[in-house]
Amino acid sequence: MSKSECGFKSLGRSAEHGFTPSWRSAEHGFTLIEMLVALAIFGLVALALVRLEALTLRTTAAVADRTYGQVTLNNLAVTLLTDPRAPTVGHADGTIANAGRNWAWTREVKRTDDPDFVRIDLALRDDAGRPAGALTLARTVQ
Repeated sequence: MSKSECGFKSLGRSAEHGFTPSWRSAEHGFTLIEMLVALAIFGLVALALVRLEALTLRTTAAVADRTYGQVTLNNLAVTLLTDPRAPTVGHADGTIANAGRNWAWTREVKRTDDPDFVRIDLALRDDAGRPAGALTLARTVQ
């Protein structure tokens, strides 16, 4: 029984292909160095994608916070504009719950050159104390 009949290939030069077995493995597969380089490149790309995903999540959370803040601020403005009584001139602050969070608001009401109107400056902070929005509007005194 020869080596080729047992499933073993000859270690010598192949007359059919004209190259040695070491060349044959390089032609038909990857060397260890090529695999290490490929894995290193893949690892760097994977790390970059993980960092990008983390940045995307942080940005999405920040946009959601600003959006909820703006909605809360607009709700406060609508309440001020639809109240039959105008707010008193001066500074006021308080908290309001919206979107499952507590928001701190401040209101500054000032007189304008026109005695029929007041200027209202609203500012909103999230529960961590970060600014979440600001809005200025005018309202009739009557």
